[in-house]
Amino acid sequence: MPHFFISTSDVNQDIITISDRQNFHHIAKVLRAKIGETLLLADENGTQYKVIVKNISSKTITTKVVERNKPNHILALNLFLVQSVLKTDAQNFVIQKATELGVKKIIPFISDNCVIKPSVAAQKIDKWQKIANEATKQCERLDFPTIEQLSSLKDFAENKDFDIKIACVEREDKLTLKACLQKLETDSNTKIAILIGPEGGFSSSEITLLNKYPDIYKVSLGKLILRAETAVITAISNVIYELEPDNIE
Repeated sequence: MPHFFISTSDVNQDIITISDRQNFHHIAKVLRAKIGETLLLADENGTQYKVIVKNISSKTITTKVVERNKPNHILALNLFLVQSVLKTDAQNFVIQKATELGVKKIIPFISDNCVIKPSVAAQKIDKWQKIANEATKQCERLDFPTIEQLSSLKDFAENKDFDIKIACVEREDKLTLKACLQKLETDSNTKIAILIGPEGGFSSSEITLLNKYPDIYKVSLGKLILRAETAVITAISNVIYELEPDNIE
């Protein structure tokens, strides 16, 4: 069941009034919710409310809280995806799945083999953010990822904010992602950035650039050549498997 984000100011004891235009339209007009139906709402403090619809007016929806809880639907890892922009359908898919997997930020960049022009990609940032927001609601995640403005490979290489930088690179003898992750020491504050290139991989000049930075781990995702969107899911999933804390509340 998708949930909808509200403010604590909307909560009055066991009554929550939904007056936000976007939420109202989605619930009343798109979902066509009826009196007596159940909704999930979440506030900025991570509290989730199971509510029953009590009244629907022309601009507001009044609900009654039947259950409150603090679900732990937030990835403990500080995980960032730095990803070469793909064609529309593939890019939308990547945004959606990276959001579902808990990535904190998605940083799109233009690479040598990118098929999308920078001017076109720059105009899609707002759309990608909307896709991420909808995916957040759908998977009941309690924090929104941020879609950053267009970047470059050099920006990634020189970024001092990331504690660990992992570049997934094909067709070279290198460390496997598994071996790389097993030797890392991390905690919840460690900022981990995963770099994924375009269809066709990085150019020779881009590989040369990455090799100039010894703090970047150049890793392989295995023996098979993956599509870019498959590489995104594979890399993120492996990092979560190896590094996410085991305790689940």
